[in-house]
Amino acid sequence: MTHKKRGSWRQLDPFLAREQEKYGQAAPSREFILQYLEERGMPLTLEELRAEWRLEGDWELEALSRRLRAMERDGQLIRNRREGYGPVAKMNLVTGRVIGHPEGHGFLIPDEGGDSLFFSPRQMRKLLHGDRAVARVIGVDYRGRREGAVVEVLERNTETVVGRFCEERGACFVIPDNKRINQDIMVPPDGRGAAQAGQIVIIELIEQPSSRNRPLGRVKEVLGEHMAPGMEVRIAIASHGIPVEWPETVLAEARQHGEAVPESAKQGRWDLRETPLVTIDGITARDFDDAVYCERRSHNWRLLVAIADVSWYVRPDTALDREARKRGNSVYFPDRAIPMLPEALSNGLCSLNPDVDRLCLVCEMTLNTEGRIIRSRFAEAVMRSHARLTYDTVAAIVADRDPRVRAEYAALTPHLDRLHELYQVLRAGREQRGAMDFDTQETVIEYGADRKIERILPTERNDAHRLIEECMITANVAAARFLQRQKMPGLYRIHEGPSEDRLNKLRAFLGELGLGLGGGDKPSPLDYTRLLAQVRDRPDAHLIQTVMLRSLAQAIYTSGNVGHFGLALDAYAHFTSPIRRYPDLQVHRAIRHALNDGKPADFFYTHAELVGLGEHCSMTERRADEAVRDAVEWLKCEFMLDKVGQVFDGIITGVTGFGLFVELRGVFVEGLVHVTSLRNDYYQFDPVGHRLHGERSGQVYRLGDRLTVRVVRVDLDERKIDFEPVENERRENGQRNRWNRGRRRKE
Repeated sequence: MTHKKRGSWRQLDPFLAREQEKYGQAAPSREFILQYLEERGMPLTLEELRAEWRLEGDWELEALSRRLRAMERDGQLIRNRREGYGPVAKMNLVTGRVIGHPEGHGFLIPDEGGDSLFFSPRQMRKLLHGDRAVARVIGVDYRGRREGAVVEVLERNTETVVGRFCEERGACFVIPDNKRINQDIMVPPDGRGAAQAGQIVIIELIEQPSSRNRPLGRVKEVLGEHMAPGMEVRIAIASHGIPVEWPETVLAEARQHGEAVPESAKQGRWDLRETPLVTIDGITARDFDDAVYCERRSHNWRLLVAIADVSWYVRPDTALDREARKRGNSVYFPDRAIPMLPEALSNGLCSLNPDVDRLCLVCEMTLNTEGRIIRSRFAEAVMRSHARLTYDTVAAIVADRDPRVRAEYAALTPHLDRLHELYQVLRAGREQRGAMDFDTQETVIEYGADRKIERILPTERNDAHRLIEECMITANVAAARFLQRQKMPGLYRIHEGPSEDRLNKLRAFLGELGLGLGGGDKPSPLDYTRLLAQVRDRPDAHLIQTVMLRSLAQAIYTSGNVGHFGLALDAYAHFTSPIRRYPDLQVHRAIRHALNDGKPADFFYTHAELVGLGEHCSMTERRADEAVRDAVEWLKCEFMLDKVGQVFDGIITGVTGFGLFVELRGVFVEGLVHVTSLRNDYYQFDPVGHRLHGERSGQVYRLGDRLTVRVVRVDLDERKIDFEPVENERRENGQRNRWNRGRRRKE
């Protein structure tokens, strides 16, 4: 299409059929509008587009006007002063999500990927963490970062804020609990309700911030005193805006599906009810969205991964779908879960519970002796789980070969043994291609009778955990390849390699240790893996691994595939958890659309919608991670309140210019040794070597070093624990004793 081929938009828009099916009386599609404006090479007004596209009647003009306003609101178009619309990308502008920083500045994460924009504290005065905005690049700051200025705020993400209610000299305000929101919320006299100074409240914003004014709000709910049991999770949920309450329309829609799969839904599906598929999950799991079965066929393996067919129940643009999209994913706190779908579906009709019929989308794969997929297909099926197994049970069967447990599950042990054999092949293939496997320690919190934290325990992964992980990765690879073969638009799980800046910092650090990372300017995952293997037995292995891990970006969801660096895969899409992740549900819809002979151009999601969906789901994932981390940090601070003055052994997990972060060994709690508590010297921060160096003493504190510390302060409000090194006291006592002995000799 070029600007010379003007005519009715109905003749020019290749997505007309999809728009008509989706909306009835269609307007020009977003893809067509963007492409047309790009090829015209200039902004066009609504009237100019009306003339060029020969719009029929006022209703078509109104439909186009609404579509242009929606695209402007979503950051795809920008309207200039003469009312002309142009693509944001063509006007040297960037659209994205705002990420606030506790120190007052922030970043704009572009919707289309690429480097973020730095926002100064002055720019952040008119924004709140989570807002979407359009910005222009105004230069490069002293650290080499692209700096931006806000052009327009597209979407306000913060409607409520949780924090501590304060009153000073007659003025009322709330200090947000979320440290990424660094502006106090002003409260007018008639907006305080029953709130008292010091209480934790939820504030409803009535005015968003501007360049001149702070945000304004009224007290919506008083949560209570900050030490109340369960308060940490309530604060985390409210602070991060995680939806908890179910609209009645959503619950009613979930109830309409009943408690059993209707016979009509099973018709025409592949019947797998006699195949001994089993679920393997943690002992506390309640939603089972994946089941597996494996057998040997000649020299190859046949692996079935059956996934709950959530897409059959949750149809696009229904109340259920809109709520699931809003939530983005389930959130798992130490004492409770906030599900993405109502319990009637997540723990009931969608969950692959044992001995009941369930709808599923199955991925059947044939793998060769090296663990490579040589054939794969997807099908709508009906299944019946033959057992609900736990990781510990499966590990006892396949790894420990426990005769008692094997006898109990005698009917299932043959295919579980085949699964374990295939896992070993897949594991070898993983190592061969260079997939990274960082040795990180996860923990679980155990509560006492009064709902206070009793202890923190390390989690242990066994062969069953790794077996299921490899099966799910293999199915996700097959899903990504299916999308590519069918040319279906979908969300990919991407993980980009290290940026040039991070790579240079990593190489500088490794160079000081006499180490090198292969691969030149573009190291591969295999280069990372080889270096990890090379340093595994070194005393500073933990330090090196930590710095290598920090050189990598965070994995995100996007419509454009660039591969997954950490897993060393060319294409990867999340397919295996549609009960708890919305991107998986979108991938299921794409697969079912193709299985039912649908064309890519007729798919429900446009490219622009997928870009926005990927950004949204990446945001909800970060939101969940931050909320859980906040709750856990609160619990850990509460756990340490009665341990002030006690001494612990620790390991340095972070080094900054203002001090050392230390994790207590066996306790798994992190705190700060402030640089001012490193006495009798001035310490210089070396960011390349990740260390603090004493000018006079030569004392060096490095990432990964062991350090004995005393707990000196616990601040629940700030979720901070302060330590001081015990070595200082020993050193000072030694110096004092030497000075006293010298003085006695002189006397």
